[in-house]
Amino acid sequence: MNSFLQKIFHHSDRGENSKVPFRLNIILTVVGVLFAILIIQLGYLQVVNGNQYKAEVSRSDNSVKYGNVQRGMIYDSTGRVLVGNKAHQAIQYTKGLSVTSADLYKIANTLGKYLTVDTSSLTPRQEADFYLANADNLKKVSSSITFPKGSSASEQYVLELQKVMNDKLYSTDKETKNAATIFQKMSGSYQLSTTYIKTTNVTNKEIAEIGEHLDEMPGVQIGDSWTREYPNGNAIQSIVGTVSSEKVGLPSDRINTLLAEGYSRNDSVGQSYLEEKYESTLRGSKSQTLIKGGSLDKAVKQYGGQKGDNLQLTINSEFEKKIQSLVEEADQGTGNSTGAYAVVMNPNTGGIIGLAGVSRDPETGKETPNALGTINSSIVMGSVVKGAMVSGALMDKVITPTNSTLTDKPILTGGIRKASWFNQDGNHDIALDASTALEVSSNSYMMQLAMKEAKFNYVEGGALTMNPDVFNIMRGYFNQFGLGVYTGIDLPGETKGIQGPSGSANIGKALDLSYGNYDAYTPMQIAQYISTIANGGYRIEPHIVQSIRASSKSGKLGRVKYTVTPTVLNKIDMTAAQRKVVTDGFYKVVHGTNEYRTGITLNTVRPSISAKTGTAQTFYSSGKKGSKPVETVTLSLGSFAPSDNPQVVVVVAIPNLPSNAESNNIDLAQKIYQAYWKYVQSDSGLK
Repeated sequence: MNSFLQKIFHHSDRGENSKVPFRLNIILTVVGVLFAILIIQLGYLQVVNGNQYKAEVSRSDNSVKYGNVQRGMIYDSTGRVLVGNKAHQAIQYTKGLSVTSADLYKIANTLGKYLTVDTSSLTPRQEADFYLANADNLKKVSSSITFPKGSSASEQYVLELQKVMNDKLYSTDKETKNAATIFQKMSGSYQLSTTYIKTTNVTNKEIAEIGEHLDEMPGVQIGDSWTREYPNGNAIQSIVGTVSSEKVGLPSDRINTLLAEGYSRNDSVGQSYLEEKYESTLRGSKSQTLIKGGSLDKAVKQYGGQKGDNLQLTINSEFEKKIQSLVEEADQGTGNSTGAYAVVMNPNTGGIIGLAGVSRDPETGKETPNALGTINSSIVMGSVVKGAMVSGALMDKVITPTNSTLTDKPILTGGIRKASWFNQDGNHDIALDASTALEVSSNSYMMQLAMKEAKFNYVEGGALTMNPDVFNIMRGYFNQFGLGVYTGIDLPGETKGIQGPSGSANIGKALDLSYGNYDAYTPMQIAQYISTIANGGYRIEPHIVQSIRASSKSGKLGRVKYTVTPTVLNKIDMTAAQRKVVTDGFYKVVHGTNEYRTGITLNTVRPSISAKTGTAQTFYSSGKKGSKPVETVTLSLGSFAPSDNPQVVVVVAIPNLPSNAESNNIDLAQKIYQAYWKYVQSDSGLK
């Protein structure tokens, strides 16, 4: 039996032994293939993706800290600084990696020994946060609370805060509040972001003491900050806008967007007007410092940052200051006057040379500079818009350059009576062509044009059954010149004016609309309209920024990086003969021979002025219960000079003057022209 089994096993061993080399070869082959695949993959990773993985390793070991740079400046058209930067020594903090609240608590208390900050904005919540940043305080408060079963750490912290605030466990002494404010500023920063602790009024003593103890306060630095300054006066802020302070920080309505763009919470940022609109240009690019291994002690500056680019405006600062003082004088400062406004514009480029305004509260008499009222104050301007009315009638072919004569007479229809200023009693009926109608500012002529455009057959004393589409017809032509639409100026906050109700129920107001005593427009819209007439029919977008400029090595204006070019919004479809009817009328307002011409006192001014005056019968109401509206007058004027080669447009508007006021608009315009030829352009060779 044993011998039999031995034979069997002997036979089996021989069979298995014969198979070993074959199996071994298979295993070795598979292992070889796997090694080959591994080598190929390693080679692929090294050659193709090697740089990517190196960057990943570097990214995990190294980080970048960003630093603030000086904001771009704003200059006038001659290169004078309107908005500059004032440098201050500042205390900054850069939060390192893995910094805990306990670390911040220690640093804040140390820094608070040497630095005094404004604590007025510190809230009870922030004082409680500071209190709980102390481990002993946190432990004591936590042990006094029975937390709900399963509550999270954040939920428990809310209960701890409530306990501290309800029981007022935090200290309110001066030193603690000072340290708590510093802690709050530090806590609001992200890792490796730099935030300001104090930007202005840092004393030499504070600088010296902090400098001596910097090694005790990781991340604290002595640096620079900048605040805006206005060498030519703060009034320019009403145009250029403002920048947020370190105390205010980023605007709450834009904070998430700005943080995503790389801002820190207490960075300065443009809050309004040009400062906001051109924020990306003015802000510059932050410096970049490589933090190796996450240690602030191992820092290498990679990029020094770039100061923001500068804006150069079309405004002449000396002229701007002068016309601002002139509008303040033009507003009589008595009664119900609500201010005065002026716009000076290049009709061929759209460049705004001067922008001035003052608003007045009739109840208190307080006056406030308000240059932006030129784009957001809607005013019933009166007859100044009649050039657009005549232009529309010419384009609509209800009159022609050779056939435009109508008789000025009171209009009696629909139970209403309306007349021109010189023919209220109907005893001065005169035949007028279109140019002369502009010269004498005939209301009757404009009302008759409106009725013709509505294809209404006027019968004295009859019903006024005009088609209400006449509102759309007239406004359509007015819009072409810029009246009742956005002008497109590069300043935020522009309004379209105010459009009165239309329709059959208000059909009598269509007559008022024809001579400018219904819809309300902004002074900027009037400036665009007058420029369109002056330049031959091109409605040009007004602009206040002339160019974007770099800074030279000396810190002054450098090379031009971008220049604003004129933008034509639309072209008025009028023939040369039709345009001449209107420009002749504007010329005759000042230089005509009719005894009723309205701009006669400007005829001695050189270079020659063409103009259209405006007088609107208005009312002022205080809005107080029981008060009655008071009759006032709004005076306006749109003009250009020289008459034969227009280079400047001057527009003024003075609302709610006493009802007997007559020449405030003309007097103001004359003074503005004198200032223009003195400060902006020589009148030599012009006539």
